[in-house]
Amino acid sequence: MSFNTALSGINAAQKDLNVTANNIANVNTTGFKESRAEFADVYANSIFTNSKTAVGGGVSTTQVAQQFHQGNLLSTNNALDMAINGNGFFVTSSGIGDQDFSYTRAGAFKRDDSGFLVDSMGNYLQAFQVDSDGNAASVSLSTTRPVQIPDTAGSPQATSEVGISMNLDSSSETYDPTAFDPTDSSTFNNSTAVTIYDSLGESHTLTSYFVRPNDAAYTGNSSWVAYYAIDGQPVNLDGAAGTYDIDVNGDGTADGTPQTATTAGGWTGAVLSFDASGNFTGSSPTSITTQQLGIAGANVLGASADGTQQLDISFNTPTQFAESFSTTSLTQNGVTVGRLTNVEVGTDGVISATYSNGSTVPLGQVALVRFANEQGLTQVGNTSWKASLESGEALAGEANTGIFGAIRSSSLEQSNVDLTTELVDLISAQRNFQANSRTLEVNNTLQQTILQIR
Repeated sequence: MSFNTALSGINAAQKDLNVTANNIANVNTTGFKESRAEFADVYANSIFTNSKTAVGGGVSTTQVAQQFHQGNLLSTNNALDMAINGNGFFVTSSGIGDQDFSYTRAGAFKRDDSGFLVDSMGNYLQAFQVDSDGNAASVSLSTTRPVQIPDTAGSPQATSEVGISMNLDSSSETYDPTAFDPTDSSTFNNSTAVTIYDSLGESHTLTSYFVRPNDAAYTGNSSWVAYYAIDGQPVNLDGAAGTYDIDVNGDGTADGTPQTATTAGGWTGAVLSFDASGNFTGSSPTSITTQQLGIAGANVLGASADGTQQLDISFNTPTQFAESFSTTSLTQNGVTVGRLTNVEVGTDGVISATYSNGSTVPLGQVALVRFANEQGLTQVGNTSWKASLESGEALAGEANTGIFGAIRSSSLEQSNVDLTTELVDLISAQRNFQANSRTLEVNNTLQQTILQIR
């Protein structure tokens, strides 16, 4: 009996040593959760046994229980490194469309050759599908999909609208609009430019030139001429050039023949009008629609682009104050194909990709799950677990809501092993092993003594 008791103590001490050694070995393993060996005494009894004199039968290992308390967060320089600050597990699958999920706290993810987010073993990170505003359509584990980050986004959209807002200096000198030459800065007052796109997504520069005409100012009114060029070529306004009145004799009234904003070089311009307070009163024409964007229908956007592209240029409350020229707003609605420039992960787990065309696309929301009994999870290695009958079913939810923790991008959760505590436990387990070995040795000595009695 005493031999078995000592042997059970040795086995328990060995189990404790093994658990402690495993904890120490994984002190630098991302997302690792330490284990604790739990023991219970062995006691045999029956209805005729005197419990006051009965002796226990040793010790047995009841469970190697994992401890799921939070580990420290380590900052990194990789936005795809994620840590959960609080409750929850990441969800991974071994294949696209696979519903055999594994769960982990290790958030060291990266893109594979197809752009999917995977861990070091190639398992796919699962996420809820989101709309254009980043809101999850369904918070259900069965609807999760692997997260893919495309290198490009969108298809080209030709610019159809341009909005310009600026201040034109009321004290500027005047010029002859018919002598306008974009290559000679002495023939115009100011210019500004905006990038536009053709039907193929090719970028072009739309430049607006502003000329303050001679004699175009009289009591309560003044006018400016705006000419346009795309990639240096004049924009044809389909003959819809603006007109403005002039004050020939300087008596403060319009008394000359209205002038048309055209030049001998084929430039046609729009006319902007302002009142005595410098406020915009309108343009002629009201908005400028250019067809085929060139002189006499020549397509300046290239032979392969859509030659019927129309461009509507409108002015958004420009002003004419006694201040230097300044552009306050330049907008256009065209886009080109975007190249991936940045990836961000919010605290709610929404993964957003930013592209060179200025678009930001929500790609998915990282799925988190929790369990009624975390210690009932089945370890499968690689810092991953699977659900079991003891753990209960995985309950999905969104990060940073309810009892689910927040996602910390550019961070990794370190092992929750306390090395100092483990080293003390190691010494304690060693002493227990030695003590039980000594018990076994003493039992052996007593047996030898009895056998030698004659």
